[in-house]
Amino acid sequence: MHLQPPADQGQSTPEPSPADYAGRTRAPWLPIERADAARLDYEDFLARYVHAGRPVVISNVASEWSAMRQWTPAHFKQRFGSKPVAIGYGRDMPFDKFIDEVAASSPEKPGPYMYRSFLHEVLPELLPDVIPQNKFAFPRRYASPLMPEKWRRPDGYLKLLVGGVGSKFPVMHFDGENAHAVITQVYGDKEFIVYAPEDTPNLYPKKFFHNHSLIDDPVMQDLERFPLLARATQYRTILNPGDMVFVPAKWWHVARALSTSISVCSNILDGSNWDDYVEDVAAQEAETSPRRGKLIRRYLKVTGRVLGKLEAVQHRSPALARALLLPRWLAPVSAEVAPEPSRAQLQIRIPTS
Repeated sequence: MHLQPPADQGQSTPEPSPADYAGRTRAPWLPIERADAARLDYEDFLARYVHAGRPVVISNVASEWSAMRQWTPAHFKQRFGSKPVAIGYGRDMPFDKFIDEVAASSPEKPGPYMYRSFLHEVLPELLPDVIPQNKFAFPRRYASPLMPEKWRRPDGYLKLLVGGVGSKFPVMHFDGENAHAVITQVYGDKEFIVYAPEDTPNLYPKKFFHNHSLIDDPVMQDLERFPLLARATQYRTILNPGDMVFVPAKWWHVARALSTSISVCSNILDGSNWDDYVEDVAAQEAETSPRRGKLIRRYLKVTGRVLGKLEAVQHRSPALARALLLPRWLAPVSAEVAPEPSRAQLQIRIPTS
């Protein structure tokens, strides 16, 4: 099948420059579906995309964020100065030096890409800038107090992503623990590339990190090294400020900055991705303690049934749910009924190993 961008998309991917792409093949692609936040009801978003496992770009989200008006590289440099900030695993840099390297980034010499700075953990000063939360990024079951402490994240693992021209997330991947991913663009432009779970056999997963791909460049493809990649269907989009992309669980994705880019991302967990989440975390725990793995699986299976019933009450009988309070307190189903997690720093830390 020959894929190419339709003429009416109004977006194009910048041509990669150079000489060192000899022997590589430019990937064909299809556009990711788009919707406008003003015309998309939250329940429709859940039914058409989250529960159906379909990616979508939603435009005009988070217009009330002060981040949309304030966040620029110069703003960050002035605001944080030489404060150390997490860039990747085990790598910190002074914020001002990081911003300088981002500004100097180019396709030929990409600068660093920040992908490990969780706001509630390391940059709580930025939390007031992302209020009220993007309703389409509401983390759902992560916000429930019934979740085990290790995986309870009412902020949905909210983190900052910053990079310069040519920089990118270090590896094509899908999010661990079967999480859905949401990325909201605040400043600049970023290209997003995704592949469906059905193409996993064609994407060369790593042996010990099954959610990481060996593919080094999905745009200019090395089909001699990765011949099966030619069978995979690639989807792309360009995120502009105010755009959000929803990436369903197990969908492979990678991003690269087309200009200096600032965005935030978070995760969603609900009934649509719960079963494989349970198996993933139980397997993790079983690596150190088989008994604990069994206990976690048993607890989460029961918790899933309880959350499902509480969620159903809120959908079917919202007036009753409001009167009882318990369903929405234990299983908030939207940003409208949940406490705003960005109003205070959460006392949580992210495991890094």
